[in-house]
Amino acid sequence: MIKNREKRIRRMKRTNVWIFILAYIVISLLGIGVSMLMMMFTDEYVVNSKIAKEYSKVEKMTGVYSGLRKLGTDEGAVKDLISGSFESFAVLDKDGKVKFGSNYDGLGEYESYFNLEGIDSNIRLYRSDDNKIMTVNEDHRITTTGDLQSVISYLVHSLNEEDLEKAHSVVSEQSENDQGVELYQVTVDSTADPDDESDVDTEKILEMTKIISKKFTLPLWLGCEAESGDIVVVRCPVEINTYDLAVYIGIILSFYLIFYLLFLVFIITIIVTLVNQRINLNLYFTDTITRLPNRNMFLYNGEKLVRKRRNLNKTYAVVSIEFMKYNNFCLCHSMKEGEDVLTKMHKILRSNMVRGEIAAHMTIAEFALLVNYNSQEDTEERIRKILKQMDDIDPDHSFIFHVGIKVIPSAQETPEDPRRKDFDLEIEYNNACTARISLDDKDDTKINFFDDKLIEEQQWEDKILENQNRAVENEEFVVYYQPKYDPNTDKLTGAEALIRWDSPSLGFVSPGRFIPQFEKSGFITEIDHYMLSHVASDQKKWLDMGYECVPVSVNVSRAHFIENDLAEQIRDIVDKAGAPRHLIEIELTESAFFDDKNALIDIINRLKEYGFIVSMDDFGSGYSSLNSLKDIPLDVLKLDAGFFSGDISDDRSGIVVSETIRLAKSLNMKTVAEGVEAREQVEFLAAKGCDMIQGYYYSKPLPGNEYEQKMEKNS
Repeated sequence: MIKNREKRIRRMKRTNVWIFILAYIVISLLGIGVSMLMMMFTDEYVVNSKIAKEYSKVEKMTGVYSGLRKLGTDEGAVKDLISGSFESFAVLDKDGKVKFGSNYDGLGEYESYFNLEGIDSNIRLYRSDDNKIMTVNEDHRITTTGDLQSVISYLVHSLNEEDLEKAHSVVSEQSENDQGVELYQVTVDSTADPDDESDVDTEKILEMTKIISKKFTLPLWLGCEAESGDIVVVRCPVEINTYDLAVYIGIILSFYLIFYLLFLVFIITIIVTLVNQRINLNLYFTDTITRLPNRNMFLYNGEKLVRKRRNLNKTYAVVSIEFMKYNNFCLCHSMKEGEDVLTKMHKILRSNMVRGEIAAHMTIAEFALLVNYNSQEDTEERIRKILKQMDDIDPDHSFIFHVGIKVIPSAQETPEDPRRKDFDLEIEYNNACTARISLDDKDDTKINFFDDKLIEEQQWEDKILENQNRAVENEEFVVYYQPKYDPNTDKLTGAEALIRWDSPSLGFVSPGRFIPQFEKSGFITEIDHYMLSHVASDQKKWLDMGYECVPVSVNVSRAHFIENDLAEQIRDIVDKAGAPRHLIEIELTESAFFDDKNALIDIINRLKEYGFIVSMDDFGSGYSSLNSLKDIPLDVLKLDAGFFSGDISDDRSGIVVSETIRLAKSLNMKTVAEGVEAREQVEFLAAKGCDMIQGYYYSKPLPGNEYEQKMEKNS
């Protein structure tokens, strides 16, 4: 129980924040990777598409060159022809030496060859002497170095709006024929501080603004091999315009936008998760009626408190307080008023707790406390003072409380568990409830402490419940018979069937130890059927043996009277055994007459129609109603032993007994006096006209074989 409860709470406390953070990191890394790939792809696509366009011109010119060489055209004519299409070019031999060309001073050494999609041949790349801006990767794909990114970074971080406005005002005065500024003419310092205005002069702002507003060129020398083995190298200015740059920058900005949106979503999700967790914990630990700590909080925090190292040598008391007749209060007033009273009681309990003590609302009308314990007297006095405050909530009502207390000894007193690792507050609270439940239902406030005797009683109840079904199957229950005699003739005129339990595991058990448990569990109905069946079988056996049988009364529990066919059940059980119905007396307890009176009368009438004798047991033990005698057609009235516990010769007692006997005779009912033990009582009852006497004066309850001997003598 402890581990399950702690697991549930740990599960509620556990958040998925780290999962969200991990997911955010993973998604961010993926986003960065995808964005970098997209930037690289865009970089390559923008540059390589421009190069492919320029190379197609170089390739065509190389074809023309090859044709002219086949025709034997002199170099001057070829040079003039190429110059008409390209301002800067050079024709190299197989060894890389310049044969002729124009404006090829910027031509650097042979760099490498690379591939472009859509072009079958390998493209020769020559770098510029002034600024190397191209490189070829392992896959023979051309990529830019950091220069293009540096330009963009500088544009994004170094130019503010005011600078750009100034630059645009200057650019507006430039000629529309301005062809832009080549990249290698601009020196870019990517480490410059964007906030340092001294690093950005007007000329640089103007140059950068031109790049944004128009275009810039990448110096590039491309070579194509002719059929003769000569290489035609042409300077191809690859132009990057504003649109190309905008796409590149847009991808970067989109990535940052998505990144920050994801960041915002994750932050909101984490906050919502933490808030929901706190709400769920509050709901789990809060009572719905009083809005104060509930059972879950009491058990969880209470166990933590008792197990703390600094509290190991402390003695505690677990207290269970029940507000008795709470349902009656709500019935007379309202649920709202009842809940208000519970809330006030809860607040009083909490106000009386000191540091290190707990109060909680457990069930509808039940509260629990975990308090420091000094002694039984001090604890009881303290609880009574608290109950007095609770009783004073409503001056117009007097509240009743039943309290059970279980003491939790210190670690010094429990050497078997010095660290209280096995301490379970739920078990201790149930023990306190057991002490409370064992109190009777009288209308006054009571306090009871749990002790080992209650444990033994509880264990005994468990044993009874564990063995009851097997006892019926094995017929461990034994029927005893207590004879009834005519006080005038001392003749056997009847008997009462009583039950005993001869258990192989529990021993010989008297009915006082198991009947109350059967009544609580409802198993008493099975016992009633068992007794009826065995008594009817015994009666049939004795009749067959030739004995003069007398009516035997069998008690039927009030639990049966919710069954509409009770009379038919009794009839069928007796008929199955073959016993005459007039030899079976159905004995009803006085308490049964306080249930549904009309249903009871109907059952009694049907029993009498079927030929059974019906009697009322224990008349006078409770609040007997003379009105019930008027309405209910009984055959026998059985006077409770309490009538004869005192001096029956006393005027008042004698008057009550004699008048009760006279009243029964007036209603055509026989009377039986039970619990009679003295000769004087017998003589008095005989003089007053009592029909039968049952008690130790004549005989104790007898097993079947001994009762059989009584009948044999009577016959």
